[in-house]
Amino acid sequence: MCQPLRLLACVVGVSSILSGQLSTPLHAAQPAEAHADFTTDGGWCWFSNPRAVSRGGRTYTGWVTADGSIQAAELDHASGRVTTVNLHERYQRDDHDNPSFVFLPDGRLMVFYSQHGGGKHPNVIQSRTTVRPGDFTEWAPEVALALNEKAGLTYSNPHLLSAENNTLYLFWRGGGFKPNMSKSTDGGKTWAAPKIVFSRAGIPPGNRPYAQYASNGKDRIHLLFTDGHPRNETSNSVYYACYRAGAFFKADGTRICGENELPIRPEQADCVYDATRTGVRAWVWDVAFDKNDRPVVAYTRLPEETDHRYHYARWDGRQWLDTELCAGGKWFPQTKPGKKESEPHYSSGLSLDHTDPSVVYVSRPVNGVREIERGVTADGGKSWKFEAVTSNSKFDNIRPITVRGHAPDGPTVLWLNLHGGYVHYTDYHAGVKMDHPARTVGALISVPATKPEPQKGTGK
Repeated sequence: MCQPLRLLACVVGVSSILSGQLSTPLHAAQPAEAHADFTTDGGWCWFSNPRAVSRGGRTYTGWVTADGSIQAAELDHASGRVTTVNLHERYQRDDHDNPSFVFLPDGRLMVFYSQHGGGKHPNVIQSRTTVRPGDFTEWAPEVALALNEKAGLTYSNPHLLSAENNTLYLFWRGGGFKPNMSKSTDGGKTWAAPKIVFSRAGIPPGNRPYAQYASNGKDRIHLLFTDGHPRNETSNSVYYACYRAGAFFKADGTRICGENELPIRPEQADCVYDATRTGVRAWVWDVAFDKNDRPVVAYTRLPEETDHRYHYARWDGRQWLDTELCAGGKWFPQTKPGKKESEPHYSSGLSLDHTDPSVVYVSRPVNGVREIERGVTADGGKSWKFEAVTSNSKFDNIRPITVRGHAPDGPTVLWLNLHGGYVHYTDYHAGVKMDHPARTVGALISVPATKPEPQKGTGK
């Protein structure tokens, strides 16, 4: 029997979100406090994706609460109602654990999450799936994926390819802190043995490449990598590869290797940005693709820990074109007095619009507060026009994410509002905002439910 989940419902900005009829323009500048809340208690990192998806007049996202609970939420565009469920109560207080989402072929929603070391489930990816398509309130029991993982597991990224008989691909960080992948041909019931996707020769212990992924949902998965973590690498470059039909390719179509020849070495991949030439380290934030399936990339360069620079790069069919968007300020964690910042490479963040990657959302300091801005290019990234989404906000706004498949009557971009501060990825008090004005916010309704019982793991 499927166990019901705790159900929370919140009516958010109903007078402003009815059938897309907004009382102000979608991107009119206003304080973040005037935008609708998905939640007032939730955080996320930027390496577990998709973080937000939309289908059938509804938008879905998820987060980790201040007490460490994994939650998912559904916004009904027509009514403005937000329904929130607890996928796993008091899982772990760590924003790395945020859920990622994928729709199965029958329309059910599947969610993945994992602990960032420590706790009761340190080396396992867990998942839950809605029982019926279109019904967000009832979920099957939690499943632990038997992937024989080792220390360092985090960052789930699921993608479904319809042209491969709906094969479900899952990417994550594992196997000695390296990007890993597995696939399922039966909707996530069983999984193939994991493979390391990207690593230096010899797989150096402790080296941890970071990755971003995007898929057209049909036959391609775009992958973006770094050498490692910018705090550990003297130079941290940005690389690209594309998976299709059992092999990996550069942007120009040159074959890198087959799936059975993994891992990809840095020298084999497409080099988007070569940090060895500039001496400036980088970190990846997003990858998308244009109408011709050509990759578009968002990343940061870090000339100094106090000087983060946002970059936009795209493949024009012949070469990579790279543009600096703007300065992003220094790190955003609020370092305690007398303490050295442990994460000085955490930028406020940027995100591509996956529906139209000529649009980018950034977070950067304006008059001492980090605000969300929307940038648009009409010439392939050479020049940009920015407009404010938030302005004169009381608290910092960080880590914007565009909704995959966003609809005209729903939100386009979500972000974290640091109303209670952010000291560390285990010490934060934030909420998730959306780019809709909030005229009214309804009371939170809690309905008692039975705690879901974990189900045994699925294996190879």
